[in-house]
Amino acid sequence: MTKLVTWNPWQELHALQRQLDRDFVKVPPAELQVDESAVYLRIELPGIEAKDVDIQVTEKAVSISGERKSETKNQENRTFRSEFHYGKFHRVIPLPARVQNTNVTADYKDGILNLTLPKTEAEKHKVVKVNLGETAA
Repeated sequence: MTKLVTWNPWQELHALQRQLDRDFVKVPPAELQVDESAVYLRIELPGIEAKDVDIQVTEKAVSISGERKSETKNQENRTFRSEFHYGKFHRVIPLPARVQNTNVTADYKDGILNLTLPKTEAEKHKVVKVNLGETAA
């Protein structure tokens, strides 16, 4: 005897949403500034200790990964709701110019990571000529 089962697409959608919520890794926000000599990258990493951050720099990109570890709570100090994100993260930020990845300096204070990425000599002296075509009258 065959048993009919009612298919509920919403139940599957909710299951998928729960899985994505568990697997989704929040990436830290970044700010990128460029001048004639260097690229400056600021990244917010609140609540993360410097020892828990791994930074790798190539000529074209910066890769940052780390982990924000959860605090253990005892019975007297219980949490009923938390919007904090705990867990591992990984972010790759492409750079707008080639940099000297052997001369990068980093400063980490108050949860803000500041990277100074000096441009390569070729990028510092790079000039781009822009041709304007004749406009039709």
